[in-house]
Amino acid sequence: MSGTLVLVRHGQSDWNLKNLFTGWKNPDLTEQGLAEAIAGGVALRDYGIRFDIAFTSVLVRAERTCQIILDGIGQPDLETIHDQALNERDYGDLAGLNKDDAREKWGEDQVHIWRRSYDVPPPGGESLKDTGARVWPYYMSEILPRVLRGENVLVAAHGNSLRSLVMVLDRLSEKEITGLNLATGVPMVYKLKADSTAQSKEVLGDMSKAH
Repeated sequence: MSGTLVLVRHGQSDWNLKNLFTGWKNPDLTEQGLAEAIAGGVALRDYGIRFDIAFTSVLVRAERTCQIILDGIGQPDLETIHDQALNERDYGDLAGLNKDDAREKWGEDQVHIWRRSYDVPPPGGESLKDTGARVWPYYMSEILPRVLRGENVLVAAHGNSLRSLVMVLDRLSEKEITGLNLATGVPMVYKLKADSTAQSKEVLGDMSKAH
């Protein structure tokens, strides 16, 4: 019997609040972000799951979200693997810019294409397709085998690195994934079949927060 895969997007970061492109930059969580991470931990505690291992990126907003969740479920010392393969999409030249300023500089349509297309990267950065090209092999080699062995695995990462996984797990098209937003701090619980496809998906929280 395969185990359970739980995906959680980090809580709101300081740059989310300031409407800045973040990417591989490293701002911390806001007070709201901390509260969202705590709420995610409460939801998983109430769900009753115990994890065998956790994975997160090397960016502090995901690392802190991961640790807060583990603290909340009473597993503060759980083995946690940090890897940049799970980092947020690299926004290249847009990183650190206010989204409104970027629209003023390049135009609304161009910025929308960079943010929402599947395979058009911003200058010097990654598209969602590029992000998936580093997330998928890591998932296949490091995370999926553990779940298929029956382990319960937590992955605390980012909007775009997780969207690339959700695209595969939910069998979404390139067009469908561009319209998907993941709520911050809301756990998505997947049960997998032996062939690695999703048997079921349960969202533990308020998806209306997605932005």
